[in-house]
Amino acid sequence: MRTSQQAFAAAQYGARASDYVTSAVHSAGADLDQIEAELRGQGIGRALDLGCGGGHVSYRAAPHVGEIVACDVTPGMLEAVVATAAERGLGNISVRQAAAESLPFADGEFDAVLCRFTAHHWQNLEAGLREARRVLKPGGRAIFVDAVTPADPVLDSHLQAIELLRDISHVRDYSVAEWVAALARSGFAMTSVTRRTLWMDFPVWVARTRTPPAHAEAIRSLLAGAPAAVREHFKVAEDGSWNLHAATFVVAAA
Repeated sequence: MRTSQQAFAAAQYGARASDYVTSAVHSAGADLDQIEAELRGQGIGRALDLGCGGGHVSYRAAPHVGEIVACDVTPGMLEAVVATAAERGLGNISVRQAAAESLPFADGEFDAVLCRFTAHHWQNLEAGLREARRVLKPGGRAIFVDAVTPADPVLDSHLQAIELLRDISHVRDYSVAEWVAALARSGFAMTSVTRRTLWMDFPVWVARTRTPPAHAEAIRSLLAGAPAAVREHFKVAEDGSWNLHAATFVVAAA
């Protein structure tokens, strides 16, 4: 059974599925290239795309694995993945509806777990990570990609505020240190951490989540009046566009 937060997130994203299939930020990027490079030639049989959203990890992974299961809490996202996979002739993609914190899979069912830009919506990060570890075979590899927050409390507060104003299903962006610690507690051994920045074009960024105009204006006002250190860290432009910091964590089942 889904929690109220999981149901809320699913409702928020159900009508936006097609926007995430076509999103330039989500459909391309060095992090996707890295995921594909990590999978290429590894002979992976079964992989899980955890919190698949528009399915971009599944589409890139499909040529390099025997089967990939795209899993998401939002039915509309899964419908979009099924349609897009069929259009692209990717017959080894299947879908399953589930929340990250309660996966309907057996222990050690997957050779690889892939998770990109979804953990900040989870109600309980470590519960989701423990489930990812549980369904991963001993010695299997996992890759987690997500937005990360700075350790500085002022920068962190501003990031969480604009994220929540933009998307009210947002739970939290975690710092790299928080991610590393949570992964270790959940049974993963760290292989590598790669940091990146992503330019958030303000009109596109708020349009993708269909942010109410009043919230969009509040974000602009908050960024315009932010301390210089905040504006410098996030490279805030006059139109409100800014740099989002992200990290890719490659880990193994310890």
